[in-house]
Amino acid sequence: MDTRMKRRQATRKKPKRKRKLLMMFVLIFSCLFLVTTAYAVMQFQAGKNEAQDNLTENEMIGSDELDEEVVEVKEPENDEPINVLLIGIDTSDQEPARTDTIMIGQYDAKNGDAKLASIMRDTYVEIPGHMNNKINYAFAAGGADLLRKTIEQNFDLDIHYYAMVNFNGFVNVVDTVAPDGLEVNIENRMYYRDTAADMVIDFQPGVQTLHGDEILKYVRFRKDSENDFGRVARQQEILALLKDELLSFSGLTRIPRLIGSVEPYLETNIGLPQMLSIGRDFALNPINDFETLRIPLDNSYRDEYYSHAGAVLEIDKEKNVQAITDFFSGKKVLANDTEAEDNEQES
Repeated sequence: MDTRMKRRQATRKKPKRKRKLLMMFVLIFSCLFLVTTAYAVMQFQAGKNEAQDNLTENEMIGSDELDEEVVEVKEPENDEPINVLLIGIDTSDQEPARTDTIMIGQYDAKNGDAKLASIMRDTYVEIPGHMNNKINYAFAAGGADLLRKTIEQNFDLDIHYYAMVNFNGFVNVVDTVAPDGLEVNIENRMYYRDTAADMVIDFQPGVQTLHGDEILKYVRFRKDSENDFGRVARQQEILALLKDELLSFSGLTRIPRLIGSVEPYLETNIGLPQMLSIGRDFALNPINDFETLRIPLDNSYRDEYYSHAGAVLEIDKEKNVQAITDFFSGKKVLANDTEAEDNEQES
């Protein structure tokens, strides 16, 4: 009899213990969620406040004609990769904002793949409603929306969102992601004095640790034989280094602060909830592979001059459209005809 009583009592206690364990787990999880959320909000606000304290009026994006612009949002469907038009602009002068950096970034949260295609600013293209011109003229004539339409029309590519940041915002990104600087191997002597902008670029060859202001000079330099081609290569190099920094444990913890620090310098049609969602996906599905492409490809363009546009890159449209299509669909893209010939000889 006593044995039966003990069994009944033990049977009654087990569900109670399970409920207590379940409640304790829920409580701990809730506390962790609240702490993580509070940390993210605090870091976001701290980054935003710090950026706003250093922000000057001529560095702001979203004023005058840019503020009135409405850029179409094309939401990705069926978990397809996100294509974002990335625009780097210079608002340091009193002149209208101009873009020196045009990129399309793609992120596939399902497999953690990221791709980055840079389009040279002097690429000669069709511009909807205007004469053919350099691609950066599209931004000057109609802002981010006309630039988006120009890219879609010329390269048969869907753009879901855009993000436009000025160069001081880029400095904030570097210093937030890599507070100890980035180690960069400078291959050649780099020197240029810009008296109008009161800026001196002066780097000796060798491995050096560069911080935000220095990184900006490094990626903007083009006063050598490589001109804009070298600048695009350096931009892609630095973005790859920033990706590596961001994927470190300490880098992942800086994502909320990074979003806050760049927001005052940023104009985008990505809503804050969507931006945080992308940041969450990035943290949960870190980038496994990071590929880059430059348009035009080697041996797919020629130098031309037009009175209304100046010196331009006249591209082989069919070859470059095929390259960017293959690149974003996951097919291998050969950088130039020489590489293709070498592969044919090997096979």
